[in-house]
Amino acid sequence: MDKAQQDALKKAAGIEAAKIVENDMTVGLGTGSTVRFLVDELGRRVQEEGLHFTGVTTSRRTQEQAEGYGIRIVNIDEVDHIDVTIDGADEVDKNFNGIKGGGAALLWEKIVAINSNRIVWIVDQSKVVDVIGAFPLPVEVIPFGVGHVIKKFEAKGYRPTLRMDTDGKPVRTDENDLVVDLHLERIEHPQDLATDLITTVGVVEHGLFLNMVDTVIVGDPNGPCVMTNSNK
Repeated sequence: MDKAQQDALKKAAGIEAAKIVENDMTVGLGTGSTVRFLVDELGRRVQEEGLHFTGVTTSRRTQEQAEGYGIRIVNIDEVDHIDVTIDGADEVDKNFNGIKGGGAALLWEKIVAINSNRIVWIVDQSKVVDVIGAFPLPVEVIPFGVGHVIKKFEAKGYRPTLRMDTDGKPVRTDENDLVVDLHLERIEHPQDLATDLITTVGVVEHGLFLNMVDTVIVGDPNGPCVMTNSNK
């Protein structure tokens, strides 16, 4: 699948997900390439249909895009609930376990997600897999002592790399933390791994989102299809 085809599927999923948003909702807006299409469509609805809702964003990038359309964005601590959060995912399996954080927003994404009544992911069909792990698993780590955290991960066979930007500098999250990517290929026991990572001193959060999502909207050449998590 080339980039143009992939973008078309992402756009279709984003447009489909935008239909979920109704007037006066409080909506979590995620981060990433698919979410950009979602925000574009919500912006169109705001400007052409008079849609009005309040957004809580998972990154400053999404905030800037949404505010550019006149969407009202507030801090998460200014709302008492979030009706629905719509976000992307880097991988999702048949058990609704996912990897997120390719855009280095995993901490904010998880905070917004766990405070939401409903979680919806929008992905193209390439993100749906049998077993997660081919996509490198992001782990947000504080800068102090990151080298020692990396050594611990190396000793466990996690094949860690410090994420760098195009200028060769370490990628920083919106909280000014660093991102260590784990090249695991297959994650057979995601819950055990999640426990190990979050109990490692220096780790702030990991990109395993396990059985959290309610609905996945998949961009498909035959039209968006919906996966519903019956365990939620």
